[in-house]
Amino acid sequence: MRCDRLWRNARLATMRGPGLGPVEDGMLASLDGMIVYAGRADEAPAFEPRETIDCDGRWITPGLIDCHTHLIHGGDRAREFEMRLDGSTYEEIARAGGGILSTMRATRAASEDDLVATALPRLDALIAEGATTVEVKSGYGLDRDTEIRMLRAARRLGRERPVHIATTFLGAHAVPPEYADDADGYIAMLCEEVLPEVAALGFADAVDAFCEGIGFTPAQTQRMFDAAARHGLPVKLHADQLSNLHGAALAAGRGALSADHLEYLDQAGIAAMAASGTVATLLPGAYYFMRESRLPPIEALRAAGVPIALATDCNPGTSPLTSLLLAMNLGATLFHLTVAECITGVTRNAARALGLADRGTLEVGKRCDLAIWDVERPAELVYRMGYNPLHARIWSGQ
Repeated sequence: MRCDRLWRNARLATMRGPGLGPVEDGMLASLDGMIVYAGRADEAPAFEPRETIDCDGRWITPGLIDCHTHLIHGGDRAREFEMRLDGSTYEEIARAGGGILSTMRATRAASEDDLVATALPRLDALIAEGATTVEVKSGYGLDRDTEIRMLRAARRLGRERPVHIATTFLGAHAVPPEYADDADGYIAMLCEEVLPEVAALGFADAVDAFCEGIGFTPAQTQRMFDAAARHGLPVKLHADQLSNLHGAALAAGRGALSADHLEYLDQAGIAAMAASGTVATLLPGAYYFMRESRLPPIEALRAAGVPIALATDCNPGTSPLTSLLLAMNLGATLFHLTVAECITGVTRNAARALGLADRGTLEVGKRCDLAIWDVERPAELVYRMGYNPLHARIWSGQ
């Protein structure tokens, strides 16, 4: 049987079935960027590879997937972080010109080239730890031109680096100053003017919103979802992070790919997510950075069989995190996730949260996106802090 590359003498975390789906003495073969075999070496067909790689007993996982980032933005919020450490309140920081509007101003002032140049180091940090797919949201422009510029810059990242970039339109992230007393008018503008153009340009793979007391109401969120449906785009939602507006249930009722954050998620929302298959994307970086104390209802999500993903939520204000390895460690230590849940959360379930059925597991017919690790057991990927054991990263078989 012909193949391009054959990885032998490997241990595979296939992520098939419950747990990690481990295979000792494993072998994996690729052809034209796709997996054509992943399993036990003694059960493999006879291959004729162009290249054979001896893994010396290393572990292979699917390439890691960061399914929730705000990677594209102008400026940073380090000064605000310093002010919080000195005792300033959120209101005091906002009065001093901080908060999301400070990022909005910096992002509006940045050119497309600027946005790409400043995002690449953040993307490179993720790639260096085995990421092969990264989601990138807009949402810091809050006007037509800047939102489109952000999405165009995000698409460019996927041409600058060997990585798949999934883009999400998050115009409903905050109310801009131009619409300070007219959030409904802002939503109307997004639905009637910006989203149609974004969809026509092919710049968005999904639509997201921030359903929260300081964001948008459930009714306004519904309007965004209706507009997404008109353009054939799936939806996601920042839901139930700071209060319970039943955002997760709303998202699940619309068949959302994921509902994210979920600290205030209730049992009705969990039941709705379980019924719809909506993924619970947990963001421990924001929980840690903001010193939150209310945990997402992990045990109830488990009991209901809701798939759990993990992501960095990389953003300048509440989670300046560019490490999926650290996100897994935080998921384990803060949210009490198991090793298998953490690794599943950045592979199989992260792919599901993006609606990407062609990756996230090691099996025939999936993309050959791999991470090869210098570890004795997969638990080391979750256990270590500030240490990167990546041996090799394979994207589309290369």
